[in-house]
Amino acid sequence: MTPLTDILPGSALPRWERLAATAALALLSALVTALCIWSAWFGDITALVLRSTFFSLMVAAGLVVVATERPGWLRVVIYALAAAVLIPGPYLWLNYLAIVRSGGIASQLDMVLFSLCSVAVLVLARYLIGWVMVGLGVVALAYAFFGDMIPGTYGHAGYSLSRVTSNLFLRTEGLFGLPMGVAVQYILLFSLLGTLLLKTGLGQVFVDLAHAATGRVQGGPALTAVVSSTMFSSINGSAVAGVVTTGTFTIPLMKRTGYRPKVAGAIEAAASSAGQIMPPVMGAAAFLMAEVTQTPYATIAAAALIPALLYVFALLVGVREEAGKFDLGRADPAEIPALREVLMKRGHLLIPLVGLIVFLAVGYTPSAAAVLCIATTLVVSLFGKATRIGPVGLLTVMMETVKNVLPIVAAVAIAGMLIGVLTLTGMALKLSSLILTAGAGSLFLTLLLTMVASFVLGLGMPTSAAYLLLAILIAPALEQFGLPVIAAHMFIFYYGLLSAITPPVALAAYAGASIAGAEPNETAMESIRLGFVKVVAPFLFVYAPELLLIGTPTGIALATVAAFAGTFAAGTALTGWLIKPLTAAHRAGFVAVAALSTVALVWPVGDALSLAAELAGLALLGGLILVLRRPA
Repeated sequence: MTPLTDILPGSALPRWERLAATAALALLSALVTALCIWSAWFGDITALVLRSTFFSLMVAAGLVVVATERPGWLRVVIYALAAAVLIPGPYLWLNYLAIVRSGGIASQLDMVLFSLCSVAVLVLARYLIGWVMVGLGVVALAYAFFGDMIPGTYGHAGYSLSRVTSNLFLRTEGLFGLPMGVAVQYILLFSLLGTLLLKTGLGQVFVDLAHAATGRVQGGPALTAVVSSTMFSSINGSAVAGVVTTGTFTIPLMKRTGYRPKVAGAIEAAASSAGQIMPPVMGAAAFLMAEVTQTPYATIAAAALIPALLYVFALLVGVREEAGKFDLGRADPAEIPALREVLMKRGHLLIPLVGLIVFLAVGYTPSAAAVLCIATTLVVSLFGKATRIGPVGLLTVMMETVKNVLPIVAAVAIAGMLIGVLTLTGMALKLSSLILTAGAGSLFLTLLLTMVASFVLGLGMPTSAAYLLLAILIAPALEQFGLPVIAAHMFIFYYGLLSAITPPVALAAYAGASIAGAEPNETAMESIRLGFVKVVAPFLFVYAPELLLIGTPTGIALATVAAFAGTFAAGTALTGWLIKPLTAAHRAGFVAVAALSTVALVWPVGDALSLAAELAGLALLGGLILVLRRPA
């Protein structure tokens, strides 16, 4: 268990200051956790009060963490800012009724507190995320105050500090809007659950189960990486965290069986990126999407399933064919745990995950289900001495959770400001119009522009924050084409996450490269090859919403078969091996199968041309496999 004083950065701090900062972070973490659990279970706290109190506690905690890494005088300033930002939450709690009676008209004190909150969150974003989010926040505020200086369509009359404060601070449309509501209702709770599960040793259980199931197959260590990293990152929602946690075991194992370092790092990076798109949690994005689109959570999770399985299927095909192509070895049998032994000794640690699915299925809200799973995990942890979590361990889990969630809170606060300004000025509708105009009425061109914009805006962003930002700025334009709401939001979501394995950011790929001892950009390019489904799938499910379970059972079945056949063919063509090395003619045949499957999906599914293309592709795929199986 990590000592409490080691959770904070800044190793050069005096002992007394480290103890004081650790105590402050521990207290704030315990308070914010209690607030979220109380709200999730009892639900009797008004939205503005709940979100503003959560904001104050989290931003203060974040500034304490940030301050410990800063030099002398700057550290003192940030500590002071942390203390000051604790005021707005309790102030709005105590004065809520007076604010309602006044119609939300801002006073001088309100304007001071709004300015304080804005400065605090921009400072926090600067140190935890970078200048991109800070720039967006500053531009949003500048546009609200000085939009009257912009001529033409994109200008407005300009707004005073009082009006901006009223909209962004005293209502649930700005700092304390929907993004902050999602953070307090879902993100912190599910992050707490994930951290708690991993403290019990569930991450190693995932690795051992996957290794027991796949280790004896050629390329088994890579298959282990794909399965275990997908399961691990589906809980914590972070591709980088998945790489640095499971990758420390799987990458050396892959290298020992013959995988090239850049491929080993790429496999782990691509696999850890799968959890962000894999139900049921999807890095909390499933709950975000449900709130933003006003769609039931179960519908979102079901819609995400087939594309996520396609991605994992492509990884499994790619790593298995890579092993065959280079005639790689198998894992040492002595290193492979027995499946029965893993389940008998530590299988009980899976109970909370099963419980989560059951709680959601029987009708509990996601936040209430998370609370029940947290309680279940604490009970299950008592079954073994090694997994037991005492009071200090629980406090450590709370502190680590808060520390991990801080970048998301900073991002959603700025996203809320952005939403508030766009709503106040009417710019949201103008942005949609701009995208549609640039797309010249063409859905395909608009999708291309949206893809580029989503990728750029998602660079280096946490999963939840990237989706929220894109849902505000980009999704409305796609919805105006008549696309299903889920298809539009899934499209931007996929491309917003692509930067985890794509240069110039490629944080997951670079983390994998550092563990593997490989060149970072080469590792990133291998990650893209293996994870190509994340690049092409969004276009496919826009044109074939059946892949999102939107349509008739027959149409869904036809689309699913075509998608898996095309994915297999495309992955095989990229690898250049199936049963034996492929000739140029073989590769051309698999490319043709992928193209025919694409036609079957892009053309209306079930139409005569779509059916003909799918049948031709399946027939060609079967013929190619028969030819390759024939002895030389």
